[in-house]
Amino acid sequence: MNDRSSIRSLTRLWPYVRPVRARLFAAAFVAVVASCLGLVIPLVLKWIVDGPVTGRDPDGVWLGALVVLLLGVAEALLFGLRRWLVARPLAGVEAAMRADLYRHVQRLPVAFHDRWASGQLLSRATTDLALLRMFMAFPLTFLFVNGVTVLVGCAVLLAQDGFLGLVLLVPVVPLIVVCALFETRYSVVARRAQDQVGDLTTVVEESVLGIRVIKGFGRHRSQARAFRALAERLRTTELGKARLLAGIWAVITFVPELAIGAALVLGSVRVADGELTAGTLVAFLSTALALRWPVESIGFLLALSQEAATATERYFEVMDEAEEDAGGTSPASSSPGGLRFESVTFRYPDAPPDAPPVLAGVDLWVRPGETMALVGATGSGKTTLTALVPRLHEVTGGRILLDGVDVADLPRERLRELVSVAFEEPTLFSASAGENVLMGAGPAGAGEDGMRRALEVAHADFVGRLPHGAATRVGEQGLSLSGGQRQRLALARAVVGRPRFLVLDDPLSALDVHTEALVEAALREVLRDTTALVVAHRPSTVLLADRVALLSGGRIAAVGTHQELLRENAEYAWLMSGTGTGGTKGGAG
Repeated sequence: MNDRSSIRSLTRLWPYVRPVRARLFAAAFVAVVASCLGLVIPLVLKWIVDGPVTGRDPDGVWLGALVVLLLGVAEALLFGLRRWLVARPLAGVEAAMRADLYRHVQRLPVAFHDRWASGQLLSRATTDLALLRMFMAFPLTFLFVNGVTVLVGCAVLLAQDGFLGLVLLVPVVPLIVVCALFETRYSVVARRAQDQVGDLTTVVEESVLGIRVIKGFGRHRSQARAFRALAERLRTTELGKARLLAGIWAVITFVPELAIGAALVLGSVRVADGELTAGTLVAFLSTALALRWPVESIGFLLALSQEAATATERYFEVMDEAEEDAGGTSPASSSPGGLRFESVTFRYPDAPPDAPPVLAGVDLWVRPGETMALVGATGSGKTTLTALVPRLHEVTGGRILLDGVDVADLPRERLRELVSVAFEEPTLFSASAGENVLMGAGPAGAGEDGMRRALEVAHADFVGRLPHGAATRVGEQGLSLSGGQRQRLALARAVVGRPRFLVLDDPLSALDVHTEALVEAALREVLRDTTALVVAHRPSTVLLADRVALLSGGRIAAVGTHQELLRENAEYAWLMSGTGTGGTKGGAG
């Protein structure tokens, strides 16, 4: 490794490797034995040349040939055994690391996902873990095996002839220097390449998911140009890696070959002078040639090791991110029940220090069983406020209470059983329509009756007309459905678990006026049994609520009924008139 950080990175793999260490050590031992058997063959050749060949003994030659054949077969079988020993456990290590990464990513806060491109996460879960499995299967073993083989081979060479052995050892120092320089440069290029793979993965994923937008606006050429630019950057980086590998390979191949050539010339002269037997020279050169692969593979193994160190760093960059705290149970306070915001402030973690907070001291009380509509201009912080209730983001200051209990003191699993959410942009998964709905049912489940009731509330009767009913798969992101259909399924998912608290972020925005009226009529029945906060942009949605809260300037500017606010608050009247910006959403709104 080029420095201690690479070694330290790779040692972080030990908790995953430890359960299979016995098989890995056994595989390394088997590989060392197999490799050392290859060094016995030159000694047999020396015996053949100096014995049966010199003495013209055909039987001895055949015996020597049989021994060489048996040694070759044994070496091949042992290397095959090594491969068998590592294949299954290392596949298990890769699977365990991938499962841990996926589990960890699910528990990371939304703020993390806001910062990280999905392609970077995908490349870590696929390309990087495949590199680590390859490293543990091959370079990790053979850096040790080849090192032992070279040491044993050098001892054999020196034992056969000290002078020629020293001739072959002369290139060791320059090779060590070259390898150190190679590692330093290669680690930088390897990191750049793996990051660029993540960028390229992000572009591909976005292009696939946004194919309708690309086709609708005729942007396929510009997207193709963006893809080609990233692909060209990656190609340039990979060519840089190839040039480094070619250079180290050329040096590592040429210098030992030069030393072997010098040993051949000097050895031949000594044989001619009678100072060395022909068999010893044959054995010496055969041993040197047997060491060519262990020496020449150094560059390749070091390159793979550097890529593995980089992959390990990238993997643990994600794993080192702090998960959402699980929360704890606290006794109910004396505060009133329902949903209460007390001096709630919020600033996004990556916001500039001098930027004003999105929410600045929000005070609001949604009484038990009450439906509160939340109204405000685009960017006023409505969506952000609703995201704080299920702790998709953490409040910067103040607190949020559910029936008198601070949400920060509730275990997250319990909190998300109590609070159900539906967002304006509905997200569906590559599963059946029924499975998407039942995701909101919680641990207890809802069953067919619960799912049917939720579909009725959301007026998602279209599900029954799908080719396989509720069992019909809706495709990636639910793109086989219309926007209104996706929104109705998301609403059904929110109500299927009969939550005590319901947070709806403009859940009817994609519906036509007739469907909206039907859904609102059914939704009123659900809202009677729950405490709800509903982001609203249209008067028809506002009329679902018992009271209305106006969010303006990061604070609650007014609270009252729809009619009261129309009479008494000019900003609210302006928003509800349709001339304001309340009909669309964006930014932090």
